[in-house]
Amino acid sequence: MKIKKIRLVNFRNYARAELLPDARMTVLTGRNAQGKTNVLEALHLCCLGRSHRTPHDRDLIRWGEDAAFVSVEVLHRDGTHDVSVTLSRADRRRKVVRVGGAQVARIGELMGHVNAVLFAPEDLSIVKGGPAERRRFIDMELSQLRPAYFYALQRYVRALNQRNNLLREMLRSPAARATLDAWDEQLALAGAQIVRHRREYVQALREAACACHRDIAGADEALDIAYVTQLRAGDGLAQDMLRLLHEAREQDMRRAVTSVGPHRDDLRLTVAGREARVFGSQGQQRTVALSLKLAELSVVERERGEAPILLLDDVMSELDPRRRQQLIERIDGVQTIVTCTDLSDLAGARQGAVYRVEAGTLRREA
Repeated sequence: MKIKKIRLVNFRNYARAELLPDARMTVLTGRNAQGKTNVLEALHLCCLGRSHRTPHDRDLIRWGEDAAFVSVEVLHRDGTHDVSVTLSRADRRRKVVRVGGAQVARIGELMGHVNAVLFAPEDLSIVKGGPAERRRFIDMELSQLRPAYFYALQRYVRALNQRNNLLREMLRSPAARATLDAWDEQLALAGAQIVRHRREYVQALREAACACHRDIAGADEALDIAYVTQLRAGDGLAQDMLRLLHEAREQDMRRAVTSVGPHRDDLRLTVAGREARVFGSQGQQRTVALSLKLAELSVVERERGEAPILLLDDVMSELDPRRRQQLIERIDGVQTIVTCTDLSDLAGARQGAVYRVEAGTLRREA
């Protein structure tokens, strides 16, 4: 998979811009707050139909404009795929996604046409943050890889919201309990699919991440990753989910919130047997985050048969020379778009194209 062209119209601080990435590494360099990250955000929008920085699409439209447009031309083994996203403030259809020129009816139809792995300084929260950060990490990549997972996640969130609404309504009207079983069944079916996909993905991620971590940190600081869920291992996940919901029902009714299910899952990340979130040094935590992102590359390539695009948002300056060199060596051959304020941070990397970014304009320098 290779990105051939990116076009932006009234996106963030760009009036109009076009980027022709190199097949290997493309560098976006310039001072802070000039628009480097906005280009990566536009690509992310074409991957998942949403920004990685804000849940509000209107934030992506240039100030004073009514609409924004982003398009990506990507070359796959089976030919060229054109993906575009139009965002509007006024139109009833505030977001229109097109693949190959045809508007898609569901956002899930976008998944897989552009696959990218994004690594940014804030990804340290995968290690340092709470369970929600780690669930989001899993959900973002799995949604790109498997549309079935994305749809199951949508169904689960809808059913979870409906069940929680019903639990709150039951505090005022106990008769509403009659419909609780129906929502439990929907939650259990979608939840079982989510857990099954997550278990498979985390197992593949664990193998790749542990190997990456061993190369960077050495065998003395072995990384281990475990998927933590309330559901039992084996078949019968939906039945087990129903059991958990039934056992927690009285507590859920008192608290008016659903206390069990994959929305409570987590990843346990340990280094040398100790939890990285609590006991890891800053350097160890960075190494774990880097290993997870490098593992994503390998898992996507194994599952898709093509390497994804790698987006590096100002991470080189955050890494020490050894980790920086490990990253450069491992991404050789992967199409990469990297942002930086100082080109010296990329010493040793083969820079195929360099763009200077200034106040929402792109100027190719090399």
